[in-house]
Amino acid sequence: MRCPFCGAMDTKVVDSRLASEGDLVRRRRECNECGERFTTYEQAELVLPRVIKGNGNREPFQEEKLRAGVLRALEKRPVEMDSIETAIAHIKRDLLARGEREIDSRYIGDLVMHELRELDHIAYIRFASVYMSFEDINSFREVIDRLEKEPTPEMRKNQISLLSEE
Repeated sequence: MRCPFCGAMDTKVVDSRLASEGDLVRRRRECNECGERFTTYEQAELVLPRVIKGNGNREPFQEEKLRAGVLRALEKRPVEMDSIETAIAHIKRDLLARGEREIDSRYIGDLVMHELRELDHIAYIRFASVYMSFEDINSFREVIDRLEKEPTPEMRKNQISLLSEE
């Protein structure tokens, strides 16, 4: 692995661990030349379905576009990067599980909405404002009202299950 700081080809792995529910391997590396440390991620390369855009065009699935949209919605929000990577992994796993060669972009948008709703309500509203292209303030208010009736992601994490886990 080439060092991103000095360009040397001689780096060593200092630490490896699983990330994103075991879908990624996170490796801390150290350059033998300059001593700088950096992180790399390794994952299996799987063929995801082509995306059917709203105008009918078809294009290859681009994880970078998915990640950019999620990160834009989560900008300046207190959400850990591991949680974001897990959400992206959930979306990709769902797309692979469908087993289809092509998938509508609206379906991907719905998956993103679901994941953002679990991560952060503000990010959910940000994404929804663009994705759902609200016609007026009342339709925007309806989404906020529905969110207010639900527990926040933080509240859900702290809830104790009423059912025994076996």
